[in-house]
Amino acid sequence: MNREQGRIEYGGHAIEFAVVRRKRTTLEIAVEPDATVVVAAPLGTPFEDIAEKVRKRASWVQQQQHFFLQFVPRTPPRRYVPGETHLYLGRQYRLKVVSGDRPGVKLLRGFMLVASSSPKQTDVTRDLVNAWYRARAHKWFADRLEANLRRFPNPERVRPKGLIIRHLRQRWGSMSSGHRMVLNQRLIQAPVYAIDYVITHELCHVAEPSHRPAFFRLLDRVLPDWQSRKRRLEEIMS
Repeated sequence: MNREQGRIEYGGHAIEFAVVRRKRTTLEIAVEPDATVVVAAPLGTPFEDIAEKVRKRASWVQQQQHFFLQFVPRTPPRRYVPGETHLYLGRQYRLKVVSGDRPGVKLLRGFMLVASSSPKQTDVTRDLVNAWYRARAHKWFADRLEANLRRFPNPERVRPKGLIIRHLRQRWGSMSSGHRMVLNQRLIQAPVYAIDYVITHELCHVAEPSHRPAFFRLLDRVLPDWQSRKRRLEEIMS
C-alpha cells in the first residue's frame, strides 16, 4: 500500500506523518506504539486539508507519542560476564558461568547458572542465555495469554490468531491488523503483573485497534490498575 509522507511544525518540534487513502467518509489520526503517526483519509482529500487536521490535533499527537516513548525498553546491553545481574520474572539473578559438557541454563539460589563448553567466550554465554529466555517466554506468555483472556466478558472475541515472540527495539508488544500478537522477548524479565498488563493492553486492540478514548475505556474496565502496572514496568525495566 502506497503511503504519502507529510510533516508539520508545532511548538518548535516537527511531527511527521504517513497518509493512507481509503474508501471512507471520515479522516482518522492514529499514533502507533512505535510513536509513528498514521492518517487514514478519504480518497480525494486534498493533502493540505490532511496536514491542517494534523496541525489541529498536534497537542494530542504529541501527548500520545510521549506516552509510547516512555514505554520504550531502555536497559543498556548486557555483557554476559560473570557477576553481572540479569532479570527473570522481575527478580535479579547473578550470572555464573561454569564449564560443562551439557550446555544449558538453570536458576540456583539467586544465581543464573550457565554451563558452557566455552565458559570464557561471552558470545557463547549470550546465546545460551537468550535461548533459555526464549524457551521460558514461549511457555509463560502462552499461559498468561490464556489467563488474561478471562478478563474479558467474551474471551473468544478478543483471542488473537497467533502469538509471536521477537526481539523488539521500540516496544513491548503490538497487535497486527491480522490480530496476531507480537511480544518482546525481553518481557520475560519483567514481573508477571507487568507481563499481564502488556498482554491485556494488546488484547484490547483486537476490539479497539487505535488509541482512541474507547480503547482506554475498555482497558479501564478489564484492568483498572493498568496505569500502576505500566509505571512499575517502566521502573523495573528502565
